[in-house]
Amino acid sequence: MNAPLRIIQVVNVRWFNATAWYALFLSRLMKEAGHEVLVLGLPGTASFAKAQEWGLCPVPLDLNAKTPVGLARLHEALAGIVRNFAPHVVNCHRGENFFLWCLLRRSFPFALVRTRGDQRPPKGGVVNRLLYTRWCDRHIATNSATAFDLTHALHCENTMVDLVLGGGDTNVFRFDAEGRERVRSEFGFTPQQCVLGFLGRFDPVKGVRELLFATGAALARRFSLPQGAPVPDVRVLLAGFPSLISEAKVLEWSREAGLEGRVVITGKRPDVAACISAMDIGVAPSQGSETIARAAFEIMSCGVPLLACRVGVMPDLLPPWALSPPADHVGLTHLLEQAIADSAFVARLREEGLKRVATLSESDFVRQTLEAYAGAMQHRKV
Repeated sequence: MNAPLRIIQVVNVRWFNATAWYALFLSRLMKEAGHEVLVLGLPGTASFAKAQEWGLCPVPLDLNAKTPVGLARLHEALAGIVRNFAPHVVNCHRGENFFLWCLLRRSFPFALVRTRGDQRPPKGGVVNRLLYTRWCDRHIATNSATAFDLTHALHCENTMVDLVLGGGDTNVFRFDAEGRERVRSEFGFTPQQCVLGFLGRFDPVKGVRELLFATGAALARRFSLPQGAPVPDVRVLLAGFPSLISEAKVLEWSREAGLEGRVVITGKRPDVAACISAMDIGVAPSQGSETIARAAFEIMSCGVPLLACRVGVMPDLLPPWALSPPADHVGLTHLLEQAIADSAFVARLREEGLKRVATLSESDFVRQTLEAYAGAMQHRKV
């Protein structure tokens, strides 16, 4: 597809979470690739502010309107935008009021795409099947599990579903040797210490508690090391910040897990790539969600070997032997023990991660999405 497209990206997401990041990062990449992109967003929200920060000039709309009057006004506003902008493709990143776009599709010649990066599985009712199989031209799934849900719950044909995992921002997230030394020095990590790293907010679903107790259990077992080999000196770098869990609670768990004095909390920082580079092994112990997993992309883009739980997009990013089932304390403990004690395992993990992330560049993200858009436009013509 060589001709520039006019694309509307509907980003009705309040927080700057993984779904918003995926939509806005894609919008930015599409603009840089020469396409005309119009972002519609929710005014006064974190995602809208990020769109403005990135120079996307978002249009403020009450995209999640619920009242009859609000829906009527929204429909009128959207019709005006479509009439003036004449998009080739409209890409909706959330399902709220998606039916309005289905109605507009009947009056205007754009192709309608629904990107599903939220953790809620699709509902398989009659109305949903009509909206998503008859009036939607293409689905983009951000992980294989979601693609499976779409084909089975909604009875979508496989040819209507494209798997586009996303891509890391390699201009920002890449190994930073100077930053590694600076951050490790700041927090008192020595070159001999093995630093396990976590990246993200402190939320039960992110598995901070599970990481701490599994690490404590691994240290207590003292590993399967050759006789006479020194026990590794392990530290935990939590490159995160309080959300639903307070910093005090995290430190309490650290003490209970036998990790007092071994855990460092960075809080929000501007040098995230440097903090990631300071890690020897990254861990994404999420117990759910991770349909996009921005943190995993960022860790892998920095060349840090990654372990994770088998949720969301993680099986698409990592080999099976680098994954533990969620809520499997023993499994996560075993993974951590192996990574801490076995340098060959870590080297293999790093090599696999670098090969995988090489297929998830910005250009791959754009190319795969444009292929999905081409399929949607072809379906629309039919």
